[in-house]
Amino acid sequence: MSLDSDSSSQGGDRRSFRQITRDRLLFEMLRSTRKDSKSAWKVLIMDKFTVKIMSYSCKMADITEEGVSLVEDLYKRRQPLPSLDAIYFIQPTKENVVMFLSDMSGRSPLYKKAYVFFSSPIQKDLVAQIKRDSSILPRIGALSEMNLEYFPIDSQGFITDHERALEELFCESAEGFNKYNACLNAMATRISTVFASMREFPRVHYRIAKTIDASTMTTLRDMVPTKIAAGVWNYLSKYKTSIPEFPQTETCELLIVDRSVDQIAPIIHEWTYDAMCHDLLCMDGNKYIHEVSSKNGSASEKKEVLLEDHDPVWLELRHSHIADASERLHDKMTHFVSKNKAAQLQQARTGGELSTRDLQKMVQALPQYTDQIDKLSLHVEIAGKLNVIIREQCLRDVGQLEQDLVFGDAGTKELINFFRTQLGVSRENKLRLLMIYAAINPEKFESDKGTKMMQLAGLSADDMIAVNNMRCLCTDTKKSSGGGFTLKFDVQKKKHAHRKERTTEQSAWALSRFYPVLEELIEQLSKGELPKDEYNCMNDPSPSFHVGPTTTSTSARTSPAHSMRSRRTGGSWARPRGSDDGYSSDSVLKHASSDFQKHGQRIFVFVIGGATRSELRAAHKLSSKLKREVILGSSSLDDPPQFITKLKMMSAEELTLDDLHI
Repeated sequence: MSLDSDSSSQGGDRRSFRQITRDRLLFEMLRSTRKDSKSAWKVLIMDKFTVKIMSYSCKMADITEEGVSLVEDLYKRRQPLPSLDAIYFIQPTKENVVMFLSDMSGRSPLYKKAYVFFSSPIQKDLVAQIKRDSSILPRIGALSEMNLEYFPIDSQGFITDHERALEELFCESAEGFNKYNACLNAMATRISTVFASMREFPRVHYRIAKTIDASTMTTLRDMVPTKIAAGVWNYLSKYKTSIPEFPQTETCELLIVDRSVDQIAPIIHEWTYDAMCHDLLCMDGNKYIHEVSSKNGSASEKKEVLLEDHDPVWLELRHSHIADASERLHDKMTHFVSKNKAAQLQQARTGGELSTRDLQKMVQALPQYTDQIDKLSLHVEIAGKLNVIIREQCLRDVGQLEQDLVFGDAGTKELINFFRTQLGVSRENKLRLLMIYAAINPEKFESDKGTKMMQLAGLSADDMIAVNNMRCLCTDTKKSSGGGFTLKFDVQKKKHAHRKERTTEQSAWALSRFYPVLEELIEQLSKGELPKDEYNCMNDPSPSFHVGPTTTSTSARTSPAHSMRSRRTGGSWARPRGSDDGYSSDSVLKHASSDFQKHGQRIFVFVIGGATRSELRAAHKLSSKLKREVILGSSSLDDPPQFITKLKMMSAEELTLDDLHI
């Protein structure tokens, strides 16, 4: 299967990002082996990394349908199957090539014929090593580079699986080069394979390194976006000559930033259904343990479910405010009862208005409707658990103070008073409040004031490490009035350094004021208004390049990415049904089936150091608003507990001026 570069750039091939990835694996790789293979069934052999790539995009049933009868691990002892052909999908490492050679060389190979697909470009010396073995060459049916080395986590999102990127690129020891360079090279390789798969050639924008003044050195961690951009550009240049029909002119935009552009988004409570589930519930990835009644009516049993796109209720509600999701679930239950006569009779016997839980029990008592109501009952249970946690942990009060701190409506006095009076708030939530405060007011932590604040909050030694290590994400340093240097985080501390208020996107939901910096950056990129003093581009626009649709607003350019967020008008916990701000579940469903052929050129954004669910939500929202498919990539997708743990894993030593090479 080949993707036409012309159709991709003009909007002819507008399948979703995840669909394109799936089709390449199933058709371009697996199905292509049918042409000259005499085996009806084949063995698929993968390494630990490529099996994860496959599992993110395809189900076992999909693989079986393409003629694969057995999936094997490259590094496990395997039974010889000399009558079957084998498909190898492996990384192009020396160790993998050696294993492949040992499988297929000699008089008794494990398989009849081998079709080899490498996940990324293979070095010439490894190809030469394969060709040197004369016994293997006749047994090779294909030797190809798939250039597919990323994990689709969403219809508009992917990760490169660098869970330790913060530690390897931004901590003190990162500047020892070994892990630093290895991580950079692997990340650049995996990002570039996204464009090989999509047959897209991007304009590569990146956040430039900031220096204190002309006489000082730039730290290696400040150079991360620049180095990643250069690495991606190097691969893209090679693709133009090595991949058939790869575009020769720009077809899309790519923006590369690191976690320093917004240190608050990974920590603050996000109030959408998706984010709340992953933040507050003990989930393993997208797996949730659901308690269901057993068929024989005895004690309930536990069932593992996946909260993913195949669940229509999840797809509808995931980007909704938790209060909106709860109301919609109650409405769905009420609607189901109103349409069912047996349920109405049962309701008449009980009398009075029923709660969502009562409605759930009533419907579950009607066995003929079990299949219809299973998914609805699942989400009623989840929403109920979330609302209990919100109430028990005083999260509305925590969330209000978080957003007041961000928007300049609260400061040191309010935070200290909160720590002294709100004794029911957990240590974890106090830590998150203090990390937000530290990101906005870094100068408070240059003396013992910060230590006293942490002690007042009752933080542990590990918690204090997390607060201190936020400085490793700092990229902006300025001279203080005293002649020395002071660390600055990428959020201005002045209360009046607000962004322009977005009057067209007000939400009546309480605690909906916060929005990620990335949302603003994507809109600036779409308009061609990225601040030139903060962002560079690896390539000049070609004459045929056109920026996609933009809004008709004539408002002035928004403030730089590191400015503090402007206040949005807050609202009640409930809001009018008819509103559509791009976040509502009706809006999500309405736009989920949008015809991508009507969209302009794609926008790709890559966040080094972990993306957040609020940023992934922004990608979906802006795709509808800008009429351009926005695809978010990152080294990982982190929920607040994960991000804080990663900060703790970084160097615990205090940052000194010497460390910054001043």
